[in-house]
Amino acid sequence: MVDTSNPNVMSSLSRRLVREGLMDEGEALSAQADARNKNEPFIHYLASTGRIEPDLLASVVAEEFGLPYLDLDAFDPKQFPKKLVDEKLLRKHQVMPLLVRGNILSLGMSTPTNLAAMDEIQFQSGLIIHPVIVAEDKLHSVLESSLETDIAALGDLDGDDLAGLEVTEDQLPDDETVGAEGGAEDAPIVKFVNKVLLDAMRKGASDIHFEPFEHSYRIRFRIDGMLHEVTRPPLSLRGRLAARLKVMAKMNISERRIPQDGAIKLRLSQTRTIDFRVNTLPTLWGEKIVLRILDASSTKIGIEQLGFEPEQQRLYEEALSHPQGMILVTGPTGSGKTVTLYTGLNILNIPERNISSAEDPVEINMEGINQVNVNPKVGLDFATALRAFLRQDPDVVMVGEIRDLETAEVAVKAAQTGHLVLSTLHTNSASATLNRLMNMGVPPYNLAASVQLIIAQRLARKLCPRCKIPDETPADVLESIGFTPAQLEGRTLYKAVGCSHCTNGYKGRVGIYETVKITPELADMIMHGAGALDLNRKARELGFDDLRMSGRKKVLAGTTSLAELTRVTME
Repeated sequence: MVDTSNPNVMSSLSRRLVREGLMDEGEALSAQADARNKNEPFIHYLASTGRIEPDLLASVVAEEFGLPYLDLDAFDPKQFPKKLVDEKLLRKHQVMPLLVRGNILSLGMSTPTNLAAMDEIQFQSGLIIHPVIVAEDKLHSVLESSLETDIAALGDLDGDDLAGLEVTEDQLPDDETVGAEGGAEDAPIVKFVNKVLLDAMRKGASDIHFEPFEHSYRIRFRIDGMLHEVTRPPLSLRGRLAARLKVMAKMNISERRIPQDGAIKLRLSQTRTIDFRVNTLPTLWGEKIVLRILDASSTKIGIEQLGFEPEQQRLYEEALSHPQGMILVTGPTGSGKTVTLYTGLNILNIPERNISSAEDPVEINMEGINQVNVNPKVGLDFATALRAFLRQDPDVVMVGEIRDLETAEVAVKAAQTGHLVLSTLHTNSASATLNRLMNMGVPPYNLAASVQLIIAQRLARKLCPRCKIPDETPADVLESIGFTPAQLEGRTLYKAVGCSHCTNGYKGRVGIYETVKITPELADMIMHGAGALDLNRKARELGFDDLRMSGRKKVLAGTTSLAELTRVTME
């Protein structure tokens, strides 16, 4: 019997992947160790990291375990007998009933080692389980489309369904808190709010907006950086919707005159929870409530999936390996700075390092990192937290944002005295970042001595691979906006169309980066007080791509469209 706990011993599946030429031995051992460290099934880890194409991985798994393989694209999900098993159980284990024949249930799954799923579903259905291997990405898609409830259906509720849901703006019923917290799980309003939250997560939304107006009520999701309206429930429910969300977020439901902040934790399974940061705002026609979805799994993606060009990724990893210095990530709100920083912290997060972070607020909890919520009302600002960190024997310090001279000076001092400092600024480019710090009052010689890497970034929507079509923009137009004939030769550019698998032709987002290492030449210019234009020109001479140059590479690769590049870089 193979000892799979030994990191130097490959599992039978790993050996098959090596024999098939899909991985070499070193990659297989590394992936096996990573999966073990993250407490994930090896097959799920391979599928989620994209190391092997999902269909190919599924076929190899089927061969290795001696099980049938099924391509879900060839079947109509509406015909699957999903009502045999409770929806929560299917979501928990990520499996789908495919066919019942006699007393045998064929169960679609991507990980045949999930014996708990087979035992639970056999117990609930009373049928003998016969596992069938399917590709994980297609299984996830089928689960979403088959089990999703149309949240717009609330607009059709009437009569007895809405009995007792009417409330006035001045007075909530005395039992509202009890009804929202529990004991009324069958109430339509409770089911509706739960479905909105789950639907937002399944669609990959980052924010949910509940918005009351004079004659209507609107709910929108922000998906891939763009807001999309999803439903308009009856205006009469605005008070009850606000009360339900505020109770879930542990807010004061009777206070509607001032903004409030709260949080919701939703457990999806035994191993995955989703946090929501909740904020209310009293508007003219009621409380607008916005939920930010904080998915910790988004910070655990590999650095190779962020969108860095190979040389940019090398520079970031090199900077992270230094024992001291400052790494600055810049860009507007919503440009992905937090994920870039957390990905770096995830790389640094080992037991031998003491890592502390000060954030406003802490968005995602990371095990092994000492995270502090700054609170200016009680005197705990970034500078105060940073000074405290320096008395706590730190190796790595993250400052959520450098907003003033005091924070900048303490951060620079920390970077010069043997600490690695990571932080963000709201600037548009690497050169503008240096000028911003100098304008704050940080001496140029301190910047030249402490800053080692600046990353400016944006997030661009990725084209849907299923429906994108060639972009027929004339070559002379493309050359006029920076593409060279050599770049365009033999290349096909694509544009968005839209299909049932995406949102207006786009699915997911990818980072576009300007990654500038502070070389001796740039440090000398900083010391002499060079302006942003001169620093920018020198960075280009040294071979560092700006945002538009990096974006054009994504367009040439077919990852995003010319229209999207223009939107995010305002070119």
